[in-house]
Amino acid sequence: MNDITIFYTDDDEDDLSIFADAVDSLQKNIVLQTYTGGEKLLNAIYNPPPTPSVIFLDLNMPGKNGFDVLAELYNNDAKKDIPVIIFSTSSEPGIIEKCRALGASYFVTKPVFLSDIIKIINFTLEMDWKNFISTEQNFVYKS
Repeated sequence: MNDITIFYTDDDEDDLSIFADAVDSLQKNIVLQTYTGGEKLLNAIYNPPPTPSVIFLDLNMPGKNGFDVLAELYNNDAKKDIPVIIFSTSSEPGIIEKCRALGASYFVTKPVFLSDIIKIINFTLEMDWKNFISTEQNFVYKS
């Protein structure tokens, strides 16, 4: 089995740590790269290796926020096919629609429990991103 490389970006160190714990609990060959801001994430994406299999992206960060990162990736033909899962505390419909319009692949509201984070990560890693077409009906994770 090939390694799956996840890039996760969040300015909250606790969220980064919890996410890492969730990834560690999965029985998969996962390489996790964490970043504390949008600029650091973009720098890593534009300077591989590694290249992410999927990106989990928080929206509310200082400097380049998640919306800025989405817009930049969406406008880069070489990078816009990387699946980007928004991983945010927000569940506001306007924010969700803005993320979809900017090219995000999927939207997940951050859960409280580690078991739910594990379930979400596993669910998104099982998705066939090459054939997934985002619609209003399937864009948001529903537990």
